Amino acid sequence: MPEHVSILQLVGVATLAVAAVIWVAVLVRVLRRDGEAHRARFMDLARRRGGRLRGLPHQRRKGPHVEHVELTPAEQDAFAFLARQFSDDRMA
Repeated sequence: MPEHVSILQLVGVATLAVAAVIWVAVLVRVLRRDGEAHRARFMDLARRRGGRLRGLPHQRRKGPHVEHVELTPAEQDAFAFLARQFSDDRMA
């Protein structure tokens, strides 16, 4: 027994170790106990539902409506100027 470790610390570590072993043993037993029954029930529910996931929303067949605005020639020129200006800034 190390001299710098108190008896309470040793008892505490031993108690935690025993509790961890008991907890793991109980957890393994609970998980194995009804595994087959739960697995069969889950498979039966999955077959009845047809394999669909009810928690997900229905998917749309096509994307959202695309908005389009016609620009005047002056607006097109201004946009082209801004695009050239931004691309020139990126090159520098």
